[in-house]
Amino acid sequence: MARHRKFTPEFKAQVVLEVISGAKSAAAVGRQYQLKPQRVSEWKATFLANAANAFQAEAQLREAQAHIVELERLVLCQA
Repeated sequence: MARHRKFTPEFKAQVVLEVISGAKSAAAVGRQYQLKPQRVSEWKATFLANAANAFQAEAQLREAQAHIVELERLVLCQA
C-alpha cells in the first residue's frame, strides 16, 4: 500500500514562491519535487487566498500589546 507524503507548510510556501516569482514554471517545480501539477495549483490557490492573513496577524499583535499596556496601567494605578 502506498504511503502519502506529508509536506510542511514551509515546504509548500517554498514551492509556491518558486512558481509565483517566475524562477520556475509550475511544471518544472512539479518535476523537481515529484509533485502532481494539480497539487502545485492547489497550494498556489491556497497561498494566494490566504496572503492577506500574513498582515492580519501583525495588526492583531499590535492590538493585543496595546491592551496589555492598558491593563498594566490599570493594575499599577490601583496598587
